[in-house]
This record gives sequence, structure tokens and C-alpha cells, in this order.
Amino acid sequence: MTEERPEKSRRVRVTAPRTAARATGASFPVSREMAEQSEVGQLFVASLIRSQLRLALVVAGGFLVILIGIPVLLAVFPDIDGMRVLTVPVPWLLLGLGVYPLVIGCAVLYVRSASRNERRFQDLVDDE
Repeated sequence: MTEERPEKSRRVRVTAPRTAARATGASFPVSREMAEQSEVGQLFVASLIRSQLRLALVVAGGFLVILIGIPVLLAVFPDIDGMRVLTVPVPWLLLGLGVYPLVIGCAVLYVRSASRNERRFQDLVDDE
């Protein structure tokens, strides 16, 4: 009996085809989860609501701190009460003209940040 030696086999590399196709994410995209009102969809919406609420509280808190700071400034430095600019008392200028730019600045900050939050949420939903 002759012993047969098996031929030396060549190694073969098996790879996945290289395509430009996007890798698919989860089997249930976020938009579908939201449409079906599942627990995951409710979690995403609750997260958006929490981030918007947090933003509103931070902006309102900062606004109140600065707004309360004006009377405190006037109480700490009573000499400001006697100062005048073009016959108008400085406290009136601070309260009359100083508050409006503050309100506008807080509004702009809030709108830009809220839009950014919503854009991020929309990007998350669109990533099917």
C-alpha cells in the first residue's frame, strides 16, 4: 500500500465585497420607533423635551441673576444714584436701556440653542 499524500492546499482569503453602500443601522430606525410610539420613541422625545426644558431654565436663571444684579449694584454703590447722563439719572438708564439688550440677548441665545437641539434631534431621526 502506498500512502498518498494530500496535495498542499493553497490558502484562500475570503473578504466582504467593497461597496459604497451604507452600513445599515438598527433594524428599527428612530423615526419608525417614534411613529409606532414605542418605549424607545418615547425615550427620544422625552430626551428632547428634557434638553429644551434644561435650556429654558438655564437661560431664565441667567436672565434673573443679571436682572436682580442691577438693583443689588445700585444698593451696594449708592453713589450711582446721584450720577446723571444728560440730565437723566444713571439708575433709570440702567433699568430702562440696560434691560432691553439683555432681553434680546437672552432671546437670541435661547432660539439658537433650541434650534441646535432640534437639529440634532432631527439628525438622529433621519439617520435611518
